[in-house]
Amino acid sequence: MNQEHKGYVPLTRAEFSTLTSQFARLLSTEHPPVIIPGEAILGIEAVAAGISAPGRTFINVVTGPYGSLFGGWLERGGARVVEVKVPFDEVVPAEQVAAAIERVKPDAISFVQAEVVTGGSNPAKEILRIARTHNLITVTDSVSAVGGEELLVDEWGVDFAAVGAQKALGGPNGVSAVSISPRGWEFMESNKAAPRNSILSLLDLKPSPTGVEPLRVPPNIPALEARALIDALAAVEAEGLDNVISRHRAAAASAVSGIKALGLEPWQKDSGHYSTLTTTVRIGGDQRLRIAQPVGIVAPGDGELNGRLLRINHFGVNASLQSVETAVTALAELLETDAAAALQAVRAAWGNAHA
Repeated sequence: MNQEHKGYVPLTRAEFSTLTSQFARLLSTEHPPVIIPGEAILGIEAVAAGISAPGRTFINVVTGPYGSLFGGWLERGGARVVEVKVPFDEVVPAEQVAAAIERVKPDAISFVQAEVVTGGSNPAKEILRIARTHNLITVTDSVSAVGGEELLVDEWGVDFAAVGAQKALGGPNGVSAVSISPRGWEFMESNKAAPRNSILSLLDLKPSPTGVEPLRVPPNIPALEARALIDALAAVEAEGLDNVISRHRAAAASAVSGIKALGLEPWQKDSGHYSTLTTTVRIGGDQRLRIAQPVGIVAPGDGELNGRLLRINHFGVNASLQSVETAVTALAELLETDAAAALQAVRAAWGNAHA
């Protein structure tokens, strides 16, 4: 095989700088994010390993399985973790977070911004505002949220934000990023237990704080996927991030209208906090909706949610009218009912979203 093939040439410093700049613009931050040579879950675990230590107290918001996973990693590092947990068909009320902060007096707070698995989106901006008033270190798992909803890292005061491209951004999942504020770096550097010389070490990947020194390309970054990611982020910039977010909002509104027209109920209880990336459908006792395998972008629930909900994955290229129509038609077929009225509702909602 020709070793000069694009996928076999190591990523250049110029390409790496392009990727870092793209992520910084995407996240509205002046600070170069850390590029993670792996799937976004690696960056999330690396954050937990880098900031967790005995003597530190975290409030960890749990509104889905990924919140539980992050809390376990914090505990593994010796931190005290106090959960603020709600049922998985709800998002966390900001008032509940504020009350927990007053009671616990933590050092930091962590939460998942958008729960693709449950179809809910936590009130990130309000949670972060509350955290800033208490001078807390803030950690967001924004892997699914980025591109589907706003994430203004510097303005909102996010110290650690893990992001990936495989959802709303329509990119590969083999390269991801973690945005870290100067305050976040200080919090990590003050942790003697933070990993070094490890796949979980963010400190080993720290960019130059001045920007004068050239960015170092991690030796194990997969060049082929990094280039695909550069192309995906360039496409997002060409479409315009606001337009990408609007497209996801329209897809969500259309999907919700479609399932309601079929007589189905959204899994999430609060209509003001539906995810823009997935619409989840409550199964209840309807055996017709208990599918074992995905039907297009209609998928069964993950883990403990299997058999309790269905998920319409309208993110990335599937944040489109055609994809939502196809998904609603698939649900109508499972219910053995006519899809015409539901499709009319889908189209009306799409049109209203773009009016």
